[in-house]
Amino acid sequence: MSTRGDVVAVTCLALEARIALGPGVSVICNHASQLVASLDRAAKRGASGIISFGIAGGLAPHLVAGDWVVGSSVRTDRECFPTDRGWARALVEALPGAVHADIIGADATVADPAEKRRLHAQTGAVAVDTESHIAARIAAAYRIPFAACRAVIDPVHSELPPAAVIGLRHDGTPDVLAVFRSVVRQPSQLPALARTALEARTAGAALRRGRRLLGIGLGFPYFTEDMVEGPVVVEAG
Repeated sequence: MSTRGDVVAVTCLALEARIALGPGVSVICNHASQLVASLDRAAKRGASGIISFGIAGGLAPHLVAGDWVVGSSVRTDRECFPTDRGWARALVEALPGAVHADIIGADATVADPAEKRRLHAQTGAVAVDTESHIAARIAAAYRIPFAACRAVIDPVHSELPPAAVIGLRHDGTPDVLAVFRSVVRQPSQLPALARTALEARTAGAALRRGRRLLGIGLGFPYFTEDMVEGPVVVEAG
């Protein structure tokens, strides 16, 4: 088991990265296309653990915005990566009401409710995001403990409007101009965009509360005292 450095939290939004950062935690905030190289460097430097942390789309009908999902495994169309049992147990115990179930990783945002329902029926996964499968694959390759911990932003019945999908810069910050242009082209999406903004606010509040509960190392159960005194590094693309 690796115990050589910080836990690495994997995110793609600047907001997620700011929330995740703390004692014993380094953050990689990159889009999926850049995550492999960044994670590979972090693994070679010596990460104690890798955790996929942030928001996710809900797939199970009982999940609402702000609900926590702790991954029992991360699935793709062809792979299944189990999470570290001890770490997952610590996360579930720390987060009241957290659901312990499979998460599915997708290469693109899943915006359509019908596709969400199909993924749930086909895989049994209760949430979907675009980073967990990449983080899981690198962790498995380097035999580093892995966990996935995600707060639901859009429930299964919520369709993400185009402006919500395209409105991000490469550094994970909102692209207000892109959102504005999308709304001008398709003003009918405004009600859905307003709903998504409310769900994002709920999910963000859940992330902050959960981060405080998880404490040093994002609930990583294998730390020793001398492993949380070094500098914290943020890598963003």
